[in-house]
Amino acid sequence: MTAFIRGRAALVGAVVGATVVATAVVPATAAPAGAPATVTTNGVRGLDFAGGRLVTAERSAGGDAMVYERRVSADGVTVGARESRSHAGPFANGAHFRTVPCDMGSCVELVASGHGDYGVVFVDGDDAGTESVQFWGPGSSYHGGDVHYPAGTAKIVDLTARATVVNGGSPVKQRVDMYPSYYANAAPIVRTPTAASVWGTSLWAATSATGALTATDIDKNKVVETAATGAPCVIKEVRAVGRWVYWNCGTTGAAGVYDRTAKKSITVPSGPALVGDGYLVRHDRTAGKLLLTDFHTGKAATPRVMADLPAGKTADQRRLTWAVDKFGGDIAYVDAANSVHIVPSGVPAQPLAKIASDVGDTSIDIKGVNGLDAWLSTWQFNKPVTWTYTVKDWTGRTVRTLKGAGSGTEADVAWDGRTDAGGYTGNGLHAWTLKATAEDGSGTYTTSGTIGVGGGRAGFHDQGRYSIGDLVTLNSSGGLTVQFGQTPGSFDGKKSGSGWPAGTLAVPFADTGSDRCSELLVRMPGGELRQYAGRCGNSGYTPGSSHTVIGAGWQQYDVLTSPGDLNGDGRADLVARQTSTGEMYFYAGLAGGKFAPKARIFTNWKTYAQITGVGDITGDGRPDLLGHDRDGGLWRYDGLGNGSFAPRVKVFSDWGRSYNSMVGVGDLNGDGRNDIVVRDSAGKLFRNNGNGKGSFGARTQIATGWQTYKGIF
Repeated sequence: MTAFIRGRAALVGAVVGATVVATAVVPATAAPAGAPATVTTNGVRGLDFAGGRLVTAERSAGGDAMVYERRVSADGVTVGARESRSHAGPFANGAHFRTVPCDMGSCVELVASGHGDYGVVFVDGDDAGTESVQFWGPGSSYHGGDVHYPAGTAKIVDLTARATVVNGGSPVKQRVDMYPSYYANAAPIVRTPTAASVWGTSLWAATSATGALTATDIDKNKVVETAATGAPCVIKEVRAVGRWVYWNCGTTGAAGVYDRTAKKSITVPSGPALVGDGYLVRHDRTAGKLLLTDFHTGKAATPRVMADLPAGKTADQRRLTWAVDKFGGDIAYVDAANSVHIVPSGVPAQPLAKIASDVGDTSIDIKGVNGLDAWLSTWQFNKPVTWTYTVKDWTGRTVRTLKGAGSGTEADVAWDGRTDAGGYTGNGLHAWTLKATAEDGSGTYTTSGTIGVGGGRAGFHDQGRYSIGDLVTLNSSGGLTVQFGQTPGSFDGKKSGSGWPAGTLAVPFADTGSDRCSELLVRMPGGELRQYAGRCGNSGYTPGSSHTVIGAGWQQYDVLTSPGDLNGDGRADLVARQTSTGEMYFYAGLAGGKFAPKARIFTNWKTYAQITGVGDITGDGRPDLLGHDRDGGLWRYDGLGNGSFAPRVKVFSDWGRSYNSMVGVGDLNGDGRNDIVVRDSAGKLFRNNGNGKGSFGARTQIATGWQTYKGIF
């Protein structure tokens, strides 16, 4: 079988060895203002209607038998462009869509699913004399052909979105299954055939007891609801539509609709019927009319005429000359001139509701660890919707907004961890919200959750995988350790490497490549500056770990720190203080982890005992510097975005004379604002939470015994 079309269809047919052809579009149908739409065709040979999608078997302008799809507005007034879905005539090898006798000679059996991504399901034959049910899925691919039936035995009983009921085999068995989900699927249910219908993930089926129905959760294979309908027979046909479950004792026998809310049945006229939300439609061949019975109030109203439809020669013309959109309020029928008319039912629909969902995990790794490189989810509703999916990072900033319209009754979300600007979001906990709005204006549905993102953009001073600031420490034994920050503001977990000589100075740095792992700069005691490839917290660093040499002579500096991207070119930069003069230099980052020649930005910074880059602590998007003077004062230098800084601003007076180490650790407590960590002469470690406005809150002790570290970076 060769597949050429892309996109979303909404039909089911029976085909043997079909070849799908390229999509073609003809102009949309325009109806008079406010009037139900009429679609002119070259001859209809079968149709169905679901989720605002009209599917038909027709003749193309060239005379070929084709299956088409058109999108219909919720009010039934506008019909979109006709799109080809498949060639439906006989093929050279004798393969063909399954057809049934009809007044037009032969018609294609079509059943629409209402689900945008999983709309096309058909029976496909092979040279071995078997056939299988196939799904036309996203990306022009087929799925589900692993179950084979003897040719001529497969029959699609019902489907709603991903749930299907198929009878087939010899002896005949009924197979209830779900289209393959993004994640794990339950085993299919194989059972003795009975009257059956699916709605969401529920299988409504007749039992051997008079008037009895059960609802089975397909995912759990567990009966979750029972219904005593009062039917005077073992039920022969079932059609489930949300609150309503239609039943009959055969097309000429008693019929009713079981109201799941009121727990009772409503008597309705007998005869071949299709059910919508709160109504049923049947063809009265004696009167030559298409009649609608409204039962949404809990009582069947007097049938009313929806259209003239001659008796014809075919006893049951459901999905041949007329159809009902069970996900909406519209009916479609074909007149003698082969025009398709869309007729609104006029029956108030139930409010918007979710009927099934397949929701992604609570975490993803954008790098594809364990194959989870995107967050994939889908929701199925009881009517067509438009939807908006929003993701916010841990700071509350919106990083991605996805929208969907015209996708039928589904909201299908695929978030790859990218921002609206096209970059990667930062690692950390994200909150998502989905809001779906019914196209007919009958309500909204909102749901939300969280996603832990890994493999994204590293945070400031982040050596791990979660955008929480980390520290690097050096002990007297030559152990260089990454101390992983943990919310709400301490350190827990570490990765170490040994063999580092005394006098080693480390600088946590941003990612300079494309792997989204922050690098580590290390100034060796002899003055050689190295860049060690980031490890994303998977292991520690040793002197022999993968690195490149940036240059020599860096022993002239007693301070090396990276505030972030100081000149706005998208690369992290470096700031250094010369030991002998106290002059401060700016090193602009270049491609490949190199640096431009130094530029002097300050003189005589010997007054500061500690200097640290802190990222953006003022909220203006530009990195800043802090200096702790030898009299205990804390000063802030606001970055200007051009590699230089504004004049200093005092943050605190007499802030702490006992502090012998100060590090701009990034966001340590998970509030989206960068913090600082200080150590006093007794080895106590404190955290000061940034307020996002250039200052900090009171200190909080988070550890003791840190006097053992010769360096904290």
